[in-house]
Amino acid sequence: MTASDATLAGNPLLQPWTTPFGLPPFESIAPEHYRPAFDTALAEQQAQIAAIADSPEPPTFANTIEALERSGQTLKKVGGVFFNLAGSHTSDAIQAVEREMAPILAKHRNSIFMNEALYKRVAALYEKRESLGLTPEQARVLDRYHTIFVRAGAKLGPEEKKRLAAITERLASLGTQFSQNVLADEKSYQLVLDGEADLEGLPSFLREAAAQAAEERGLKGKYVITLSRSSIEPFLQFSKRRDLREQAFNAWAARGDNGGATDNKAIIAETTALRAERAKLLGYETFADFKLADTMAKTPDNVLKLLNDVWAPARARAEEERNDLQAQAQSIGDNIVIEPWDWRYYADQVRMARHNLDEATIKPYFQLDRIIEAAFETANRLFGLSFQELKDFPRYHPDIRAWQVLDAGGGHAGTFIGDYFARPSKRSGAWMSAFRSQEKLTGDVRPIIVNVMNFAKGGAGEPSLLSFDDARTLFHEFGHGLHGLLSNVTYPLLAGTAVSTDFVELPSQLYEHWLSQPDILRRYATHYLTGEPIPEELLTRLMAARNFNQGFATVEYLASAFVDLELHRRRELDDLDVSGFEAETLRKIGMPREIIMRHRTPHFTHVFSGDGYSSGYYSYLWSEVLDADAFTAFEETGNAFDPDMAGKLKRFIYSAGNLRDPAEAYTAFRGRLPTADALLAKRGLMAAVEDA
Repeated sequence: MTASDATLAGNPLLQPWTTPFGLPPFESIAPEHYRPAFDTALAEQQAQIAAIADSPEPPTFANTIEALERSGQTLKKVGGVFFNLAGSHTSDAIQAVEREMAPILAKHRNSIFMNEALYKRVAALYEKRESLGLTPEQARVLDRYHTIFVRAGAKLGPEEKKRLAAITERLASLGTQFSQNVLADEKSYQLVLDGEADLEGLPSFLREAAAQAAEERGLKGKYVITLSRSSIEPFLQFSKRRDLREQAFNAWAARGDNGGATDNKAIIAETTALRAERAKLLGYETFADFKLADTMAKTPDNVLKLLNDVWAPARARAEEERNDLQAQAQSIGDNIVIEPWDWRYYADQVRMARHNLDEATIKPYFQLDRIIEAAFETANRLFGLSFQELKDFPRYHPDIRAWQVLDAGGGHAGTFIGDYFARPSKRSGAWMSAFRSQEKLTGDVRPIIVNVMNFAKGGAGEPSLLSFDDARTLFHEFGHGLHGLLSNVTYPLLAGTAVSTDFVELPSQLYEHWLSQPDILRRYATHYLTGEPIPEELLTRLMAARNFNQGFATVEYLASAFVDLELHRRRELDDLDVSGFEAETLRKIGMPREIIMRHRTPHFTHVFSGDGYSSGYYSYLWSEVLDADAFTAFEETGNAFDPDMAGKLKRFIYSAGNLRDPAEAYTAFRGRLPTADALLAKRGLMAAVEDA
């Protein structure tokens, strides 16, 4: 055995995992294991692809499509661990591997989907698909593979293929650098508060979280505000120090836009130009046309219609809200003009005046552990799932938790990992991912699903307390988690969340509705000190205030969606002035001066850390049209947990993966497609529509 063979033999990423439920043996995996494991996995799949493409046998579904689906098992295993940790618990060593592997993995994908012999086999099957006697699921897999090959450039000539391959490899490197730059800016910033004057207005839960953040950064006795949303947003909401609010807000807004090594503007300009060139090579006028052709929306015009339909009432409502904030400031003697760093501060005061409700009153009733239990209870009542916490299992960080998920019959449905707290090694935001996805082709493979959050950790011995928005985020991501856990398909390509971006947010956004059910809140919103349930009158006020500040929330979201779409509708491939383009797009839509985009372009990781949501940030709104209408279906029965509706929801949405076209799947559940009315009503914007 050579030294190299010995290294591979001892590489935990390449061994069978005998851990509970096949969880990755995180404690045994070191950064130096990744590159050799990737090299081995890539070589393995390349050999498998060559065997399929070069087979002398005529193509069949089994020897071509199923063989494709069976290929790359080791690569999925290695990549599942690596890319999850690259987002949730990275390091300089992991980031170096990430930069190294990005173009290599893109090249590998190109070698599969631009393989002419392989494509000919897929195309031959596609041409005679009606006569192959395929099951509906097999027909769907064949259709999806044919679409993927064509969209990857399989039909192009040799020179076009060569150029397209170079573009996708370069885009992979740019996306990796973009996300690493944003993380670097987030990690490097800290607003240190020292003394009571700096802490003025901050409630105890925020002080405790800031003290904990300071201690983690070696500043015991001081307080630190970070650029994690769970730290910066409450600071902007409560701090009486307008100068410090402005300082923190500007740092938050300027991530990726600070000049120097971590500035993302040149990356954005190159990325959008390469995406536009890619689209033209594939026969589309713009990248937005290319990207949307394989979604529910289909065209940029359809997306723009939805954005514009909601923009007018949202902007009108935001202007009313701005006037209320200005009046509030004047009423307490603050002779200022409302600026973006003032919005949350005065909005909290208006909400207190209007609904007698502030975050400091609500948060003690929203303990992280209890809201996790509420999400589990909801899954039990809707889908029969139960959750047993694991105590002895491999961890990649001491804070992570894991549960065995059991189905209604008590069988093993999957494993769920929760990674809830912010830390410098984690990128910001919240997301769901999979270490392993469900499928039946290679055996009864059960999923390992993870939810990653960035909540503020409670002080020593104290529970972590959530805002109502935090609690909603937890339910949202758990909705994605259920989409992965309940998946019940044969073929890996169709499993879980492998659906179009404007459909993938339906299961997550729909799940948020159950957090607001009074019987869930009465049981799980309990005071962390007394254990008393949330008082009925406070619950009533909380529900009444759900649509407070919705103009602001809708405008900041829509602004990001408009900029994303307009960037990718550009036809020119010349140099892009990113800041100028952003400003001009916002001017055209009439962006209120006092609100900024939820994600400014230089830190818009949804769109530039890869192309998952490129031209696709509208997807949250598109899916919200679906989720508002879908929950109305439950309300119409008079029972938010109606078993018949829940059964249809599980069958056609949560467990169905990509078995059907999204419009067909939704119609199978609801009986029809929705209109935007339920969305406008949900956001409380119907009156603004009538006024507009």
